Amino acid sequence: MRKIKLAITLLLTFSLLSTAPVFADYQKPGEGVEVSPARATWNTGFFQEALVRKGLQELGYKVEKPKNLSNPIFYKSLVMGDVDYWTNGWFPLHNAQLPKNFDQKGEMIGYVVKAGGLQGYLVSKREVDKFNIKSLEDFKRPEVKKAFDINGDGKADLTACPPGWGCETVIRHHSKVYDLKDHIKPIKAAYEAGMASALGNYKSGKPIFFYTWAPNWTMYKLKPGKDVMWINVPKIIPKESQKENVSRMTVAGVKGAVSDPLKTGFVVSDIRIVANKNFLKKNPAAKKFFEIFKLPLSEINAQNTRMHHGEKSAKDIERHANEWIAAHKDLWNSWLEAARKAADQAEKTK
Repeated sequence: MRKIKLAITLLLTFSLLSTAPVFADYQKPGEGVEVSPARATWNTGFFQEALVRKGLQELGYKVEKPKNLSNPIFYKSLVMGDVDYWTNGWFPLHNAQLPKNFDQKGEMIGYVVKAGGLQGYLVSKREVDKFNIKSLEDFKRPEVKKAFDINGDGKADLTACPPGWGCETVIRHHSKVYDLKDHIKPIKAAYEAGMASALGNYKSGKPIFFYTWAPNWTMYKLKPGKDVMWINVPKIIPKESQKENVSRMTVAGVKGAVSDPLKTGFVVSDIRIVANKNFLKKNPAAKKFFEIFKLPLSEINAQNTRMHHGEKSAKDIERHANEWIAAHKDLWNSWLEAARKAADQAEKTK
């Protein structure tokens, strides 16, 4: 009888010991795996990076500090295996910047914001009304060029994009196909500084002309329809990389546009996570989390506005992410649970 009791006790003990690690692995499927993320050079994309990083950390991954990379450098680094992912892919805008071997090494996965990336040109409403500005073509008119010529070089000054950004190549394309080189000068300084200067000029009563995108704080500080207006490109002439999505370059229902529909000259983009295929294959929990992670555009805009108001340190962004998670705990936990189940299922099918 004692032998039977001892056998049962040993069996139960063995059972508990053998199931404990399985439970731990289920909760932390990424335990022991180091992850190298990157993030974009524009800080309006920092929020989603922080959230995804925290999700991976809760799944047990050891996530390194993200590397700030320009678009072309990130995509090259991804296919080389130097970084594992970022949350700042804009497609089809970034298509032209993908390396030739991207399809073999990289993958676009999930939708942080589907059809959320509206881009285009805006002009101070005072000047839109005064000069009847409808499109970039109007900047060829002498009186318009003079009004927007800040440095006295005879060209209208446009607050544009820094080199390395997808929008910079599109703006350069527009300058060529609409013959704007002698009429508009794109200012390619750091975007945050350029827009701070534009905002200051607007507040002092000066004309402003700038490129922007959504999500972005600019449309909260300079409200379309009240402070500024979206203007058209003269006609839709897509870049080679835009041709497949030419229908997404004309957008209806844009608030504060000079016309409806609006010819933006930019493709409305999907904001997506981009990851190394080998990393995804080895990490089904991370892959699942990437697939289902989504953010409302309005909530990214709200966080971006907080950054513009001064809450832009690394600690501030971490706090914003923690507050968002606390406010959406059920949704957050459902993402984590789905990721854990994906890892568990992958383990069972080995």
